[in-house]
Amino acid sequence: MLPIDDADRRPARPVSAAEAWKITADRPDRCALFFDFDGTLAPVQDDPTAVFPVPGVTEALSALARVVGRVAIVSARPVEFLRDRFPGMPDVDLYGLYGLERSHGGGVTETDPTALAWEPTMAELADLARAELPEGAGVEYKRLSVALHYRRAPHLRDAVERWGRAQADRLGATAQGGRMVVELKPPVRLDKGTVLHRALNGFDCAWYFGDDVSDLQAFAAVRARAAGDAGFLGVCVAVANPETGHEVSSSADLTLDSPVALAGFLRTGLALLTAPTGTPDATAH
Repeated sequence: MLPIDDADRRPARPVSAAEAWKITADRPDRCALFFDFDGTLAPVQDDPTAVFPVPGVTEALSALARVVGRVAIVSARPVEFLRDRFPGMPDVDLYGLYGLERSHGGGVTETDPTALAWEPTMAELADLARAELPEGAGVEYKRLSVALHYRRAPHLRDAVERWGRAQADRLGATAQGGRMVVELKPPVRLDKGTVLHRALNGFDCAWYFGDDVSDLQAFAAVRARAAGDAGFLGVCVAVANPETGHEVSSSADLTLDSPVALAGFLRTGLALLTAPTGTPDATAH
């Protein structure tokens, strides 16, 4: 059993998913739920433009946003892509491009001003990647970043990663690894961890759901907040996958088997939050 805080008899870290949901139900307006997109709310696809949320997850997020203090998606995707995938959800905040873009309350998209100067460089870099990378590599231009994919051609991993890191060194950009992808982005000190560090202000409960190595930064921010505040509940949830799953799961409190399992897990949590006298079985391990 994990340690118990004698001040209020709540665990410093939850002993189970059900226990974590119970504690959340005690303070829903002071809790925030944060989600990665690819691999977490939606299955990863060979074609990044073909990725959509799994059935039921949009409805679950919308319902949760009416119960808890905040729901946000924190993704490597641009805000406009996320808005397209989650239309009509003004209560869900969107952080795109690792926090370089953000939209709160369905409002306009704000861009970090220090990154804007990199827009022409990223456009040129995308053109260069299309010209120089071997056939089979995918180039995803996102205005302020460029993702180099090798999911369709795993044998190109070394070539794509070597090219991407060489370009990052040449330009002074940042290379972010991930699930069969290397992403080049401006050298701005913004990542999922800094997003969470700022977004946790005013909350004493937070969940973060992710599947990839960039989500470890968000896990660390949740952990840091919990370490400095004995009354803070932080829950890190990993979504399993065959590529980065072990690394992420080993750093999480709970693990879910897939985005489909996540949708069911959220429905279970929502049932407990809206009917706190019940105790649904929250199936995570």
